[in-house]
Amino acid sequence: MAEKTPFFSVIIPTYNRRSFLKIAVDSVLGQSFSDFELIIVDDGSGDATAKMIKKYKDSRLRYFYQKHKGVSFARNEGLRQAKGKFVCFLDSDDRFRREKLEVTYKYIRQYSRYKIFHTEEVWYRKGKYLPQKKYHQKPHGDIFLKALKLCCVSISTAAIWRGVFKEVGVFDEKLPACEDYDFWLRAAARFPVFLIPRYLTIKEGGHLDQQSRKYPAMDKFRIYALAKIIKSGMLDGKKKHYACLEIMQKGMVYVKGLIKRKKTEEAKKVEEEIASLLEENGLRTNFRLI
Repeated sequence: MAEKTPFFSVIIPTYNRRSFLKIAVDSVLGQSFSDFELIIVDDGSGDATAKMIKKYKDSRLRYFYQKHKGVSFARNEGLRQAKGKFVCFLDSDDRFRREKLEVTYKYIRQYSRYKIFHTEEVWYRKGKYLPQKKYHQKPHGDIFLKALKLCCVSISTAAIWRGVFKEVGVFDEKLPACEDYDFWLRAAARFPVFLIPRYLTIKEGGHLDQQSRKYPAMDKFRIYALAKIIKSGMLDGKKKHYACLEIMQKGMVYVKGLIKRKKTEEAKKVEEEIASLLEENGLRTNFRLI
């Protein structure tokens, strides 16, 4: 008898977050909707994460261990193991509300032309509620222009049809941070996104090990992602034009920062690469700060 394919594969990458991870796992296993598998990819934790996971006896949970490589490798391993029709990601310091998968399933059935869904989310920092600013407002439909500005889809809120990854690719393993920004640029270039108007994910921020603390110069990685999408052939003329304007704006900010920190040679290199890319794409500009 053939094994039944779950509707959702929920993938949690984790690294030395045992205490947070238990909360995330419990939030998935306690869902009101039961047709899912939970895949935990342990990216080389040394905090007895495996011992904690072994206490769970739920057959829907599968645990995989790998040497420490980074979150992109962990998410991609989860994708290789996933069997579900739709994939949900959950960062190990976030959690789902009990009805998250049930509500998402209903919207997927009702709006079947969409292949990517996301939800509203509640933010906490160090246990205190954190109000969201206007520019964090979640987008719906063709989100590409907003995705250029910032990572406008939180990975822990998303449900993605597996075929999306076949068309636009998986997470870039060269990126130690902003791998979600890079993915959403590619996904938004090809697919509209449906916003489910419910607050179904809870995010907990303010940890010392968060990527934004490890890599303060995040624009370096965003510039890499923008250059990649511009060169990819995925964009029509309008989207490529706006991507070029965005890399010029982010590039100026990043180069000014390098000059301020007296990293002149690196600033020259970045400036030349961006100027060359803009010229190749017909954008005549005076992008020269040095």
